[in-house]
Parts: sequence; C-alpha cells; structure tokens
Amino acid sequence: MGQVLISDLEEDVLERLRARAQGNHRSLESELREILLMASKQVSAAEARRLALEMRTRLAGREYGDSTELIREDRDR
Repeated sequence: MGQVLISDLEEDVLERLRARAQGNHRSLESELREILLMASKQVSAAEARRLALEMRTRLAGREYGDSTELIREDRDR
C-alpha cells in the first residue's frame, strides 16, 4: 500500500476533517482514507456526460405516465 503526506494543510480544514471523522465514529486517518476512496471512484465530467447520453439513447422513445396520480394514491393510504 502507498502512503501520502499532505503538507501545509490549513488548521481550519484539519479541524473540520477531525469533526467529520468523529461524527462518523472513525479515526482521522480512516476518514481521510474513505474520502480519498470515494473521490477516486468519481467519474470525470466528460464520462458523466457520455453515460447520460448513453442512458438517454437507451430510453429514447419510451412513454412515461404522470406519477402525480400514483403519489396521491400513496398519500391517501
């Protein structure tokens, strides 16, 4: 496994990260690991656009009903 050292991190940023870690019942190191893991899984804007276009293409031509009636029925239960 690799290691990363981040220098010159502003104190207020570090405090917010510590508070976030505490709120998630994790150590600061574990919280930072989770943040980096999640960030590494994000796709680029270009990839997100490509995926959205792919989905729109797949769903093209389908008709969708108005969900208002279903919502009303659910609320009336």
